[in-house]
Amino acid sequence: MKIVSVTDNQEMSKKAAGIIRELVLRKPDAVLGLATGGTPEGTYQQLVKDHQENGTSYRSIRTVNLDEYAGIDPKDPNSYYAYMKQHFFDHVDLPDGQYFLPNGLDTSKEACMRYDALIDSLGGVDLQLLGIGRNGHIGFNEPGSSLTLGTHVVKLTESTRHANARYFGSIEDVPTEAVTMGIGTILKSRKILLIASGEEKADALGKLVLANRADSRFPASALTQHKNVIIIADEAALSQTKVSKD
Repeated sequence: MKIVSVTDNQEMSKKAAGIIRELVLRKPDAVLGLATGGTPEGTYQQLVKDHQENGTSYRSIRTVNLDEYAGIDPKDPNSYYAYMKQHFFDHVDLPDGQYFLPNGLDTSKEACMRYDALIDSLGGVDLQLLGIGRNGHIGFNEPGSSLTLGTHVVKLTESTRHANARYFGSIEDVPTEAVTMGIGTILKSRKILLIASGEEKADALGKLVLANRADSRFPASALTQHKNVIIIADEAALSQTKVSKD
């Protein structure tokens, strides 16, 4: 597990985008695993800027997203499909039909299995972008989640729903369930890039850095089982660790 300490969110976003860009240039048909939420917004901004200014192409790239809210139509502005269109898909030359998200309107076991089969049919994920929740969730794998499951439906904790309420009209509007890649699916990725910014992530990141084994009570600890993990975090997020800025 390699830890890269940066000054702030902007530097974090630039470094993360640089790693993704390098892969896209080196392997133009790579499979990218993508994340949503506040943390990766700057990374997508940097990738869009690079595409517009330098012409980095996504014509042969395929993408798979970590998760989607259960019961939300893709056309809903709060869906992660809408998020990805707004922040990335609509601004680069990634063709329709080459980006995939879990279907929030079909949460059956069969649909979850089909999503994992889809990822396998693409050749697996070359690089998976992750954030980390305040309670240590990755994707929407909440504390207590199995460390071996594939894509599945999960009940969201109240802390996660409250953290995401800022994107909705009220806490009552936040879905209670989501479809998420399981930790077993995430760990199949050839490379994992976890980004974190801000003091609100310091406790979770501190626990991750100190973890020496996987523990389902803290889902991010499963990353200790992976051989190729890069963490890029700003000074605020690393404030509870002894990691110093590079």
